[in-house]
Amino acid sequence: MANPVLPPDVVLITKADCHLCADARDAVGRVTATLGLEWSERSIDDDAELRERYAEEIPVLLVDGVQRDFWRIDEARLARTLRRALGQPA
Repeated sequence: MANPVLPPDVVLITKADCHLCADARDAVGRVTATLGLEWSERSIDDDAELRERYAEEIPVLLVDGVQRDFWRIDEARLARTLRRALGQPA
């Protein structure tokens, strides 16, 4: 029996009052919805470590802990990345 593929961990790192973050939420939501995936959001406003690491790049998109995009989310690239993580043709 084959091991099931675990869904990728998709995390969007944001901050308050960020128009790019709103655009990124929409983009990540569209792509993950088409693939039946969930995603989460973390704010640098609540996390000093994240703020120190990503303050100049917000919003930042992580997939399985790897930074994949920042400022503007490329939906086509995200879809390819997630399909590969799911073992689907990109």
